[in-house]
Amino acid sequence: MEQKKPVEQGTSRLTRAQKEARKKERHRRMMIRTVTTLIIFFIIAGAVILVGTNILRKRRARAAKNAEREARIEQEEAELASIREKIREADKLALAYDYDGAIALLQSLPNYDRDSELVNAIAGYTATKSTLEAKDVTKIPHIFYHSLIVDPGRAFDTTMWDPDTLAGVNAWMTTVDEFDKITQQMYDRGWVLVRMRDMVTQKTDENGNVTFEKNKSLLLPQDKQPFVLSIDDWSYYHSYDGKGYADKAVVDENGQIKCQYTDASGNVSVGDYDVVPRLNTFLEAHPDGAYKGARGLIAMTGYNGVFGYRTDTAYLTGERLQADQRAFLDSHPDFNWEKDVADATRVAEAVKASGWEFACHTWGHLSVTGKPVETLATDQDKWQNTVANITGPTDTIIFAHGADIGTWRDYDEATNDVFAYFKSMGYNFYANVDASSEYWVQIRSNYVRQGRIDCDGLQMWRSISGEAKTNVFENLFDVGSVFDERRPTPVSATGKS
Repeated sequence: MEQKKPVEQGTSRLTRAQKEARKKERHRRMMIRTVTTLIIFFIIAGAVILVGTNILRKRRARAAKNAEREARIEQEEAELASIREKIREADKLALAYDYDGAIALLQSLPNYDRDSELVNAIAGYTATKSTLEAKDVTKIPHIFYHSLIVDPGRAFDTTMWDPDTLAGVNAWMTTVDEFDKITQQMYDRGWVLVRMRDMVTQKTDENGNVTFEKNKSLLLPQDKQPFVLSIDDWSYYHSYDGKGYADKAVVDENGQIKCQYTDASGNVSVGDYDVVPRLNTFLEAHPDGAYKGARGLIAMTGYNGVFGYRTDTAYLTGERLQADQRAFLDSHPDFNWEKDVADATRVAEAVKASGWEFACHTWGHLSVTGKPVETLATDQDKWQNTVANITGPTDTIIFAHGADIGTWRDYDEATNDVFAYFKSMGYNFYANVDASSEYWVQIRSNYVRQGRIDCDGLQMWRSISGEAKTNVFENLFDVGSVFDERRPTPVSATGKS
């Protein structure tokens, strides 16, 4: 039997060692590859991250630049919008002939001398201003109204009122239709409303003394002419009740002055039922109809309160009541005097905010002619305590009943004690009624005085019928087309005002 050769022990162990070495070598190489792979991965990852970071940084930089550019564009657009809004504001001033105000507004803006739109706007205002002419302030007419008749059917109803009352309503009042036609025609003819104080330049010295000179810079276009406007007795006296007038003045939800009106069926509404709100609405639509936003003068009495509110102290104390005052209190047992005063004060503030000014018309609607100073002082105390406390102080007095405290000659404090008294009370502007000519003006160093034309049924009838020597309306409006045909004619002056 053949025997197998024994395997050499050394050879077997070498092979295992080699295998072990090879295994270790493979493991080493695998580790190297792994490490290398990881290194390469991290290098690539780092590169990717670096590239991504750079891309992100660039994107962020671009985004920041875009945001900066957009912010700059928005700022420029906002600045441009602001400039154009200021130009629109300036245009409104210029439309009302306040070119200096328009220029000053734009010159208050940065870069006004470099921005092309501002430069062009200022140049336009300056050029237009150069075409204006100074108006002769001694030839300015002054027209006036009482509260407007909303419903001529009631106001002129001969079956409702006694002849004396009807004659007064017909003589002294103006209908809404007449007022609207006068306002439109005067605007169409180039008449521009100015303040009475626009006629003068006023100076006050260190002692508070006031002096006046003619305003030589009341500038308007050549085809425009200035006029002054006032209204009397905006109190809605008890005698107006049921005769087709508004009830009272109110402030609406927008802070605007309106009037409450009750029609013949008892329906109550709020709207432009009298001169103040009606003219405000017209001039808002026609701002070139008023010089620098001018409005008129409102001559106030106080014996029945103001604006339709029963603010006289007689309604609070119950003393010395007239029959119609007592009847009012009897029919209004919930009457609250403090509330009426508060409501009237709110109306007065809104009226002044819209550009109107108040004037004294005496507390009791007195004719000042021939009255002693003591009587006028007593009345003036009542006016200051029951009217001025609501309307605020005034330096203007408009005499009731067309009266005056002197002749056509100058007022003289040395010889006219009534004028001296009113001057001591701070009155510098005075107005009467004079429909004998289109205008009558006195401007003196210590006062300003003007005659007023009554735009009422009586004066219009006199012009139409030829009773008036002069048709003072000829240049203002066509009285024939204005006169309300619903009026009873002839119109006489026998009634009460």
